[in-house]
Amino acid sequence: MMERRIAVEVVEQTPADLKEYARIAIAYEVRQVLDVVASENGLGGLALVERDLSNPYLNDYDAAPAEGPLTWSRRFDLSNWGLFMALVGDRPVGGAAVVLNAPDVDMLQGRSDLALIWDIRVSTEVRGLGIGSELFRAAVEWSKVRSARLLKVETQNTNVPACRFYARQGCFLGAIDRFAYPDLPHEAQLLWYKDLASSAG
Repeated sequence: MMERRIAVEVVEQTPADLKEYARIAIAYEVRQVLDVVASENGLGGLALVERDLSNPYLNDYDAAPAEGPLTWSRRFDLSNWGLFMALVGDRPVGGAAVVLNAPDVDMLQGRSDLALIWDIRVSTEVRGLGIGSELFRAAVEWSKVRSARLLKVETQNTNVPACRFYARQGCFLGAIDRFAYPDLPHEAQLLWYKDLASSAG
């Protein structure tokens, strides 16, 4: 399915701009989930099976304690982070954060060739209009310029639209961890990867 698009400008930001970045909502409504189904206790593989929910609910990771953009500068050294804002006219409608060569970010696994999309968000009223794709493209280019060969991004089985989005961006699903979130046992961690070494775009 082709995305409808609107004219958007993506600009690089600094940590001083995170207050404005944080005003962009990351919350999403969970209407479907991808159940992780193990065949032969996993020896036969894992499958993701989409299931509609009879009682949709709202997920907002910024609402969790010690989460959200306003906490990043207290938790991490942001000197090796790329921060991007998507603008329609002069109105902020999206943001993305990507990180590389940051020893204090465990998900980078100490690798110098692995970049990580830490956050990507688009205002609710303009989702599905190509803004996420422009932010993702900016993160890819930022990572390539800094010699990253692989781009990693985390999502959850409760965020089916995000999974479809990353697949459309040329990412492949590299890992499923059903036990990554002890406080959220109904959520599984999905790790997506994009090969930057052989990617033309």
